[in-house]
Amino acid sequence: MLKISRISALFTTLFSLSVCAKSVDFDSAWQNVLKNHNGIAAERANVERQEALASGTSDLNLPSITLSANYTYLDDDVTVSAEQVANSAGTSLSVIPLPIPNLTSTLTERDIFTSSIRAIWPIFTGGRISAAESAAEGKTEEAQSQLKMKQQGSYEDLAKYYFSVVLANEVVTTYAEVEQGLAKHRDNAIKLQQQGQIAKVERLQADAAYDKAKVDLRKAQQNSDIASAALRSMLQMNESVTPETPLFINQALPQMTAFIDNTLATYPGLDLLAAKEKQASSLIKAEKGSYYPEVYLYGNYNLYEGDSLSAEIAPDWMVGVGVNVPLLDNKGRSDKVVAAHRAVQQVQYLKKQAKQDLSLLVEKTYREALQSIDEYYGLASSIELAQENVILREKAFKQGLSTSLDVVDAELYLASIKTQRSLASFNYVISLVKLLALSNQTDTFVQYQLQARQG
Repeated sequence: MLKISRISALFTTLFSLSVCAKSVDFDSAWQNVLKNHNGIAAERANVERQEALASGTSDLNLPSITLSANYTYLDDDVTVSAEQVANSAGTSLSVIPLPIPNLTSTLTERDIFTSSIRAIWPIFTGGRISAAESAAEGKTEEAQSQLKMKQQGSYEDLAKYYFSVVLANEVVTTYAEVEQGLAKHRDNAIKLQQQGQIAKVERLQADAAYDKAKVDLRKAQQNSDIASAALRSMLQMNESVTPETPLFINQALPQMTAFIDNTLATYPGLDLLAAKEKQASSLIKAEKGSYYPEVYLYGNYNLYEGDSLSAEIAPDWMVGVGVNVPLLDNKGRSDKVVAAHRAVQQVQYLKKQAKQDLSLLVEKTYREALQSIDEYYGLASSIELAQENVILREKAFKQGLSTSLDVVDAELYLASIKTQRSLASFNYVISLVKLLALSNQTDTFVQYQLQARQG
């Protein structure tokens, strides 16, 4: 009754866990990451930020209009006398036939308050505005490339977390089979010892092997729990997650050159360097623009000037054309142009090196995938041999022709081959995911899955 109650409790626990767990296939998990991953959200916000800044550079072509107000306090009123007026006209009061009283007029009081609207509209800036617009576009493209690279990296990370859980569950299943097989072997050893067919040491060997199998099974379960916790954290889910997509293996892959060509044509890291080059080229244009004059329109309209005489006689508005011609610059214009050219060269060299590194990375990953395929199919005969060996060793043990250690070794060897084959399938899937991510073909993953043999 005790055994039955324990089994019943175990099934109840497993059932409750299966109810709480949420089954998620790989594509759904990826959509979850795209929606909820904080790193991706941060890069997306950076793209929106750069787009807003780029949109703002177009305003450089518009006039700037300012409303200004000033208050000035003079040490005294500004006045003018009749004698000062006559003197400014080149005439003395003594030559004027009519007597003129010594009068004074206040031009401006000592408290001055004025307000006006001013406008400046650039007409020609030597290409500096268009250079600023191009540089802003380059920064936006750089942010977009960073977002794509973050998505690519997150896709690879998800595959590692997701299929690590699948692999860990397969290992748990394998060790559970070992534990069951060694439990059966232990029971046989007990019966054979009771019948006097084997020595006590053989039964003890079976006991020790069974106890070790239980420890290994618990360790495998703990590793599975750790892998599940990591996946749950990446998916930002509180409940347990059960992966639906199994490990698989394909018999062959497309030609390696197809992956290399697609990678060199679409890899976002190369687009990022292209955006850097665009910014550097814009810097050349901006620095060269400092040699050209600036031409602009300007205007001013006085809103309030007070009630003084000078305010009455001053015009209310004015417009004009201005030109700034740089003659001598102390900011190192020529050196800045040279530095901008070197920046472009630097990015060009980086692009060449990046293409070489990418080609090598794709080739390495491709060959690792092929190696996993070879390993997986190469272990098929080993699996068949190991399974047959377990059966024969157990029969021989019952007949007294084999030792307990022989049976244990056969069980453990079968488990090691199964685990090695599962690991080969895992390594293949991870290599495939990396190839598809590098070559911008992640949407074809499900096609490989449908055409594949499950691991």
